[in-house]
Amino acid sequence: MEEISNAEEELSKQFREYSVAEFFKRNRQMLGYTGKIRSLTTIVHEAVTNSLDSAEDARILPDISVEIKELPDGHFKLVMEDNGTGVPKKDVGKAFGKLLAGTKFHVLRQKRGQQGLGISYAVLFSQLTTGKPAHIKTGMDHKVFECNISIDVKSNEPVITDEKDYSEKFKGVKIELEVSEVGYNRSEYGVYEYLRRTAIANPHAQITLVEPNGEIILFPRASTTLPKISEKVLPHPLGLTTSDLIEMSHASTARKLGSFFQNEFSRFSADKVKEISDLNKEIDFNKTPSSLTWSEAEAIVKTIENIKWIAPETSVLIPIGESQLIKALKNILKPEEMKVVERKPKVYRGGIPFMVEAGIAYGGESGGTVGGAKKLEILRYANSTPLLFDSGSCAISEAVKDIDWARYDLNKIEEMPITVFVNFVSVFVPFTGTSKLAVSPEEEIISEIKLALMECARSIGIYLHTLEHAHDEEERRSIFMRYIGEVAICLNDLTGIDIEKTKKKLEVIAKERTAIAEEGDKIEELEEEEENEEE
Repeated sequence: MEEISNAEEELSKQFREYSVAEFFKRNRQMLGYTGKIRSLTTIVHEAVTNSLDSAEDARILPDISVEIKELPDGHFKLVMEDNGTGVPKKDVGKAFGKLLAGTKFHVLRQKRGQQGLGISYAVLFSQLTTGKPAHIKTGMDHKVFECNISIDVKSNEPVITDEKDYSEKFKGVKIELEVSEVGYNRSEYGVYEYLRRTAIANPHAQITLVEPNGEIILFPRASTTLPKISEKVLPHPLGLTTSDLIEMSHASTARKLGSFFQNEFSRFSADKVKEISDLNKEIDFNKTPSSLTWSEAEAIVKTIENIKWIAPETSVLIPIGESQLIKALKNILKPEEMKVVERKPKVYRGGIPFMVEAGIAYGGESGGTVGGAKKLEILRYANSTPLLFDSGSCAISEAVKDIDWARYDLNKIEEMPITVFVNFVSVFVPFTGTSKLAVSPEEEIISEIKLALMECARSIGIYLHTLEHAHDEEERRSIFMRYIGEVAICLNDLTGIDIEKTKKKLEVIAKERTAIAEEGDKIEELEEEEENEEE
């Protein structure tokens, strides 16, 4: 018995609590820090998303700069600056030196970031790879605060040193990091490509990149129209799970179950409460929400799924917008032809509204360059933020694979100068992991993406078919024209008719005949399109 007691005591000693900082110190790959190029891009991504959100909250057109220097010892120095709201001095520690501390996770509101891990882990990454703290400069109302900041890994608490307070005409945030185990190039996963894609989805932003070789790249602002301010939203009843309902009802301060539904869900009127109550007479809707049982919640959820509801509020979703996206694609891709589609809002699990906007651009600078040739490029976004990595597990990639492109005369789409653009918009993006680089491939999401892309593909397919048809008509016409001279000479030999007059008459006949043929083909195309639409 004594031996068993000692063993239990020894086992108990081995147990201890780990801070979130310790966990991610050992599992940094979960946050996207894998490989030299990806790690550098991830750091820039975290800073830029915060900068864009900050500027939009302050209703400021974002000016963002990213400077990357390679140091003699192989380390890289990153200097990232914006013109946003800045961070109050009392919150600097939480914002930059504490993991899972933020303003976004607990609120249903459309934002680029959500978890409060991003920029804090960039600070920790600097500390882990070079042993050096981050330097933060933040300005608000001509009051500037500077400090060095690192993270106590065991307690997940900020360590702030070298503090300075002074007055200066500076507004926004400037972050300086020295990191190693990173690399820079212009590959499809690098910082350059990330910022290029950010510029496409954020036409109101101006972004400057200073590369390690000193070259300055400017992604100019394509529009001065700011996106609408995102609003907090109540969950929509559709997609609500039993677990969600139990958790929310037991935390509610409402006196009655009926008022709980009306106050804490969108589109839940008194009439809807009565409708659900009539279908579940055994449930007392006048009792306190905290007394709701699992079986009662399960019955209510089933009823909710089987009755009609008004669609989710659209004002809480802020897409890029058709006109803005067209400006952005023209500004960066300069395509020959493009089609942009904005779908109506839908709901996925948990009663959370989402919408999809998509576009397909053809020609110009569209497509990715592979071996000197332009080929298919897929641009994935979530709330206007580029998703460069983990494409294999993403709903957007799944949707692109599932489409029968041949139906739209795009059967060789992989070899064509085409850019496919998809932006998933929601108050809560269902990312597949903490690195926030792929949208969960849920059925409702994939379906919406496919419908948007198919509408775009139909338009591009018609354009390409028109080009091909015009080429065929020109070829047909040129065959007639090629022999008109010889025919005119022969007729002159036989009848003595003037050669030039004959040529002019034959040219008119040739144009008329090919025009008639062209019109007939157009009618056939329209009939075929109508048949496809009916199918």
